[in-house]
Amino acid sequence: MKQLWDLAGVFAYLSLLTVGGGMAAFPELKELTVNTYQWVSFPELLHFYSLGQLSPGPNMMMVASIGAVVGHIPGAIVALVAFFLPTGLLTFAVGRLWTHLATWRWRPAIQTGLGSVAVGLVLAGAIIMGRGAITDLFYGAIGLAVFLLLWRTKINPAYPIIVSGLIGMGMHYFGLG
Repeated sequence: MKQLWDLAGVFAYLSLLTVGGGMAAFPELKELTVNTYQWVSFPELLHFYSLGQLSPGPNMMMVASIGAVVGHIPGAIVALVAFFLPTGLLTFAVGRLWTHLATWRWRPAIQTGLGSVAVGLVLAGAIIMGRGAITDLFYGAIGLAVFLLLWRTKINPAYPIIVSGLIGMGMHYFGLG
């Protein structure tokens, strides 16, 4: 039962860090789930995050996977509710206030500042994720190729995710990874 309370506390806290999206909370997600509570390993966290990117709906539905590892179905439900409810309520309240302050002279400056914060948080998450996922030159080349492909084209991100997964499976099957 204590683990369900820990899950609720961790994911409610993490939900408030998702300014700019789920990647913004990734550094703290790693710190809490891997280092502090040791619910999952870093490679498992990367796999869960990748699956969240591939699956339909919000990519942070992957928190249910961590909850399931910790507390089976009740853990998955606790993690989902704790992660999405605080942010949903906060977004509703701030959205109403933001609409009310539409003519406020400080609003554009705040929006610009928050945009910069969001980019910084997402970049920090990407760097931490990259340190765990790019373990040698070959995987670095795959990462760079996917980055360039997504940056320069309008391809659906699911395709490079699937192809990268198949390459990883092939590498493992042939004992190269």
